[in-house]
Amino acid sequence: MKKIITSANAPAPIGPYSHANLATPGSMLFVSGQVAKDAKTGELILSDIKSETKKVMQNVNAILTEAGMDFTHVVKTTIFLRSMDFFGDVNEVYGSFFNGNFPARETVAVLGLPLNVNVEISVIAIK
Repeated sequence: MKKIITSANAPAPIGPYSHANLATPGSMLFVSGQVAKDAKTGELILSDIKSETKKVMQNVNAILTEAGMDFTHVVKTTIFLRSMDFFGDVNEVYGSFFNGNFPARETVAVLGLPLNVNVEISVIAIK
């Protein structure tokens, strides 16, 4: 069984997917990859990689909140980067959203990302 999770505080999906799916029983939340798009204006935040990453993490947080969770529930993340040159700055911002109990993670460089963004992040959380 699954429950679709949608947050008005995260940008609308740009394709045929949900913000997240909550698998029940067990309460595992699978959050689709988020980019730095402002939910209210639809504007992409691409001024610099730190601002872009912060917006991505805020969008992830909006979806976690809608599901009654927060970053302490995240057990796995995947980070997609347009270039590994962004790795250090993304790590700095990403890490600031956790309190030291970091989830498992992989970070991969990819040839391209939706909307020509520089970073996309998906997470799995358990309540």
